[in-house]
Amino acid sequence: MEEVSEEIVEEQLKGKTPKVGRSLWADAYHRLRRDKVAVVCFAVIVLYVIIAIISSFLFPNWAENYDYEHANLPPSWEHPLGTDDFGRSVLQETMLGARTSLTVGVMANIISVPLGMLLGAIAGYYGRFIDDFIVWLYTTLASVPGIIRLIAIKFAFQDVVLFANTPFEMDLGGGMSGIYIALGVMSWVGTCRLVRAEVMKIRELDYVLAAQAIGTRRIVILFRHIMPNLLHIGIIQFSLGMVGAITAEVILSYLGLGVGTGVPSWGVMISAARMDLVVGRWWELSSAVGAMFIIILALNIFGDRLRDALDPRLRTA
Repeated sequence: MEEVSEEIVEEQLKGKTPKVGRSLWADAYHRLRRDKVAVVCFAVIVLYVIIAIISSFLFPNWAENYDYEHANLPPSWEHPLGTDDFGRSVLQETMLGARTSLTVGVMANIISVPLGMLLGAIAGYYGRFIDDFIVWLYTTLASVPGIIRLIAIKFAFQDVVLFANTPFEMDLGGGMSGIYIALGVMSWVGTCRLVRAEVMKIRELDYVLAAQAIGTRRIVILFRHIMPNLLHIGIIQFSLGMVGAITAEVILSYLGLGVGTGVPSWGVMISAARMDLVVGRWWELSSAVGAMFIIILALNIFGDRLRDALDPRLRTA
């Protein structure tokens, strides 16, 4: 409570009415706004999102812009990050790669976070054989290394195409849709464990017991009284899960199991330039690694600060 008291005194000295009893979300926003490192990291994330959105409009025909006369040029005023083996701008490829990585990160977590929260909440609240089955399921999945699980999923759906010949066609084997589903299905384990443990504590609280005492259905209690109190966990897991999804996409693309042919990706850039260092061409590899390093660092730091701000146990830390 020491931090709150100092804020109240400061506001009183300025002649303002002290704001006492902030909600969890208001307190989290206040903490993040005062944290300069978190603000800088958030600005970096927003910048990457803007680049990801506008890059496809700025460079719609990047993959077809072959210019062999200007291939493998070092960085210059005309090409700030040099050119690749086909004479295409590495800067443009790096910007387009941000779109690929962020899209995969967002879509994969849209699948994994709700799935993990739902299964974790059901296991923690209902217990008994339902809990035993879900625990067995995620324990089995967790026993297999993550990259092996992803590769297995990609090969299992290599020839599967959903909604063929429709605007919603998804090629699970060679397209980005397969990466979304593979990462989403395989990345819910951590969220499920965390939510299950939290629900096992919440279900013993007075307001849940009171709802049970007046005859409220268990499914209503779960979704109306328990799940809203887990929303902050979902937000935190989403931000931290972006890091794992982006890293996994780069690894799969490097191994040739990621995005389809002609789709710009940091992993594809690293794979294409892995032998360039031998002949002194460092710019393509450095651009991909640098871009990936900055966004992963920003997401990691912002995710940690977001966790500290939203975790009720750390509000007075």
